[in-house]
Order: sequence, then structure tokens, then C-alpha cells
Amino acid sequence: MTDESVPGNRTGPAPADTAAADTAAAAGEPGDERPTADRAGSDPADPQPVPSGGDGGPPMGKGRDRPMVDKASFQSYYGRPIVKPPAWKQPDVPLYLFLGGTAGACASLGAVAGPTGRPALARATRIVAAGAASASVLALVHDLGRPLRFLNMLRVLKPTSPLSVGSWILAPFSGLTAVTAALEVTGRLPTIRRLTGTAAGVLGPAMCTYTAVLLSDTATPAWHEARHDLPILFAGSALASGAGAALATTPVAEATPARRLGLVGAAADLVVSRRMEHALGLVSETYRTGRAGRLLKASRALTAAGAGLSLLGRRSRVASAVAGAAYLAAGLCTRFGVYNAGVASTLDPKYVVIPQRARKG
Repeated sequence: MTDESVPGNRTGPAPADTAAADTAAAAGEPGDERPTADRAGSDPADPQPVPSGGDGGPPMGKGRDRPMVDKASFQSYYGRPIVKPPAWKQPDVPLYLFLGGTAGACASLGAVAGPTGRPALARATRIVAAGAASASVLALVHDLGRPLRFLNMLRVLKPTSPLSVGSWILAPFSGLTAVTAALEVTGRLPTIRRLTGTAAGVLGPAMCTYTAVLLSDTATPAWHEARHDLPILFAGSALASGAGAALATTPVAEATPARRLGLVGAAADLVVSRRMEHALGLVSETYRTGRAGRLLKASRALTAAGAGLSLLGRRSRVASAVAGAAYLAAGLCTRFGVYNAGVASTLDPKYVVIPQRARKG
């Protein structure tokens, strides 16, 4: 065996095929040892350079930027929510929120109507306040499952707990409105009726707003992020609902305070509702999309309609009654919309993760 028979150990002159290979290598064919950049595009199978987005930016697609990474997604362990959805029942709790606010506004309106010489307005609002407060307690007890659980919440007054404070607002308020309404219907003990009606009226603003504080104090993202807005929204909605109940049950001649109260409540409701849909960052999505978005949109339309009809109702009993119904329907939509927004915010982990990262800077 000679050295020339061993591959790679040839010492003699290069054969013709070897010379051809060297020529091909010089032309950029396979076997070329020059840098890859010098050979780019020399072979049809080689990948062609992709135009950049300018200034060394990401590659450009046809007419638009091509994303370099997939859109971020947020997942929790085993696909379970990071924050548990509210355990409260529907429609029990949304009705409890709506009825309590309506009762509070009516009680305060009735406390003002009596001394100002509007007996029909005072009578109607006191009866509505008692009925709404009692229905609110029933809705709460039904959600709890047993009446004893509501009584257990009254064993201790804990000022740092919105639930404890709310229980101690609801219990005496319901009793005061019930006594006031009973005395109003029977016409007996006017002095006691006046005192209990005034006391219920003093508790009325707290009834309108404490449920908003109760929701805001939870870890539910949509409610917690709106903690500065929910009390105002609930107050405005409650004022409009109370005014609506009064407009629907009171003669036009005595309905002026209710009409003015409804306009104030409607303005607050419309402004704050719109703010919550855009000023809460990512969580605002829950107030303008899905079922919550549809309910809150309907609430704004009904509130605006109620405000306009209430102005026409200064001379028309029918327009006044329709305005009252629109206000009441708007209040229901607001409470159900806010509740559904809270539920939706617990089902997607991004509403928990992104706001937390934003707060940490």
C-alpha cells in the first residue's frame, strides 16, 4: 500500500477531480471555508436575509411587525383561580345590596318630608323603607342559610370589620323602619313615629354605602381596585333608587324633593360608573365587558332615561311613575353589574398578577 492510497495522505500532484473541487470551493459551493456571510444567498436552499424593521429592529412581516415572542399568559396551579370567586349566592346578595341602599335613601327622604309638610311623601317613603329593609334582611339570611348565622354576627361589634359594622347598621335600621311604618299605617303615637323615623333617616346614608365598603374590603380584584369609587357609585345609585320609589308612589305635587334627589344621584352614578370603566387600569375591563359590561351599560341608559322623564314628570303623573321605574331598574342593573364584575375578575389570573406587579413598581 502506498501513501497515495490513504485518503487525506496524498503527496503527489492533485488529480483532475481534486482541482475541480478546489475551483468549486472558490466559487462558493459546498466545501467553501470562507465566512458564512460571504456565501449568503449563493445557494437557492440557503435562507434569504429578512428585512429588518429599521435601525436593527425586529424583522418585518408583510405590512406589519412580526411578534418575536408569544403573548404572555397567566396561569395558576392546576388551573384553579388565584383568588377564589365570591361564595355569595345570586340573586340573594345583589338584591341585598340593592334593597338596602333603596331603604336607606327612602328613610332619609321620609325624615325630611315629614317636617317640610309633605305627608304623602313621608308616608310612602317610610313604608317603602320598611319593606325594602325587611326584604334585604331576608335576602341576607337566605344567603347565609340559617337565621342563627345572622344573629351570631350581632354578638360582637368589631369596628375594624365592615361586616360587623354593617350588621349593626342593618339590624337597628330594620327595626326602626318597621316601627315607623307600623305607626304610620295605624296613625298612632305620632311623637314616637317622628323619633323613630328621624333615627332611621340618620342611619340612611350608612345603609346606602356600607355595602360598598364591605365589597371593597375583600381580595376580589374588581372590587378592591375600585375601593375609592364604589361608595360613591352605591350612594348615587341608592339615591336614584330611593327617589324612583318615591316618584312612583307619591303625587306630583309633593314629589319635588324626590325629583331633585334623583337628579343628584343620577349624576353621581353616571360619572363614577364611566370612571370605573376606564380609570382602574386592567381591572376596568371587567366593568365594560361580558355580562357586567352589558348590565352597567343598561344601568346608565335607564338612569339617563329616568332623569329625563323625572323632569317631564313635574306635570305628568304617568311620566313621574315611569321615571321612578327606570331609576329602580337602573339600581338593580348597577348592583348585579358590579357583582358580576367582581366574579369575572377572580376567574382570570391576569387581574390578580398584573396589578400586583404594577404596585411593586
